[in-house]
Amino acid sequence: MSITPWIVIGVAVAISMTLVFVVHWLLTHKLGKVWPNARYVVSRSAVTAYTAAAVVGANLALPDREDVSWNTYQVIQHAMQILMIGTLTALGISLAYAATDMVLQRLSAKNGDADRRARRLQTQVRLLRRVITSIIVVLAIAAILFTFDAVRALGAGLLASAGVIGIVAGVAAQSTLSNLFAGLQLAFSDALRIGDVVVVEGEWGRVEELSLVNVTIKIWDERRLVVPVANFTTTSFENWTKSGTNITAKVVLPLDWEVPISELREEAGLLITGSKHWDGRSWSCQVVDISGTGEVQVRVVATAADTGDQWNIACEIREHLITWLATNYPESLPRSRTEFVTSAGNDDPDYAAQFPTSAFRRAAAPAAAPGTAHDSTNGSAQAGNPEEV
Repeated sequence: MSITPWIVIGVAVAISMTLVFVVHWLLTHKLGKVWPNARYVVSRSAVTAYTAAAVVGANLALPDREDVSWNTYQVIQHAMQILMIGTLTALGISLAYAATDMVLQRLSAKNGDADRRARRLQTQVRLLRRVITSIIVVLAIAAILFTFDAVRALGAGLLASAGVIGIVAGVAAQSTLSNLFAGLQLAFSDALRIGDVVVVEGEWGRVEELSLVNVTIKIWDERRLVVPVANFTTTSFENWTKSGTNITAKVVLPLDWEVPISELREEAGLLITGSKHWDGRSWSCQVVDISGTGEVQVRVVATAADTGDQWNIACEIREHLITWLATNYPESLPRSRTEFVTSAGNDDPDYAAQFPTSAFRRAAAPAAAPGTAHDSTNGSAQAGNPEEV
């Protein structure tokens, strides 16, 4: 076997990779100074571009079958075809991701949570590029399979039975397809966006990722809750930032009846209006209910610009008012009252006689009541069964 074809292939690969190196150098050092988005192209295609260049160069320099006497030529040619399809597909996907990264960067530079349109577009762009990537990968796999003669021969039969196969595949992949359409529905109906603050399954968190299969919720304690996309179209959930980021903080204080409502309202107003977490819209302090245990429910409400300020001002109200009440009006803190009515005077029956089934006994009785037995040693009622008293 002559070494000349190998030399030609090596030179072609070197030239193609050199061209890619020059393009990357220009994007990084020259064009990158006037076009900042060039860094996305370089970072995304750093590996795929060199790989594709090597494969394309080798394919272009591959000699004809008549010019060589390799016994494994057909195998090499077939392998190069497969590599060509795979590497060009990977390069195309990486360039598509670089283009969408430019869009996402511009959208993320907007006004954060307050810009609902930017977050909605981010969600749609991320989801669409996943859908398009999945379609491209499926088509590339199909193209690779059709390079095999056996698969190509079955093509006509597969196309003839496409209806039956489609039905079977649809039934088998029902859950996957439902998640796919649910993800598209969420993204384009504006029901859920990346960055939304939601409450799902009792957990408060922020939507971190919305894919074709799952929604990843970053919980406040940095755990991740992964929920199937279809759950968001079949069950209800709380979205605190769907229409805006403004939200109201609520603090409920169970207090005693002796709480000075006017003074408490004045103190709450001074605290809220002087807080940096209050957005200046409204606040209130009201008695909203009386509990069955004899406590008054005082609710303090203050508006905030977003969920972060809402949490901070709620904690600030709670901490300040608890300290203020304990220092100035300790009698207003919640108490449980139990009242025992006893008769005064030696001629009246004692406690044990009035409540023979009670678990409480007096330490000493002034006089023995009729029908009661007293210990002659210490003058206290015998603590036996109620029938013995």
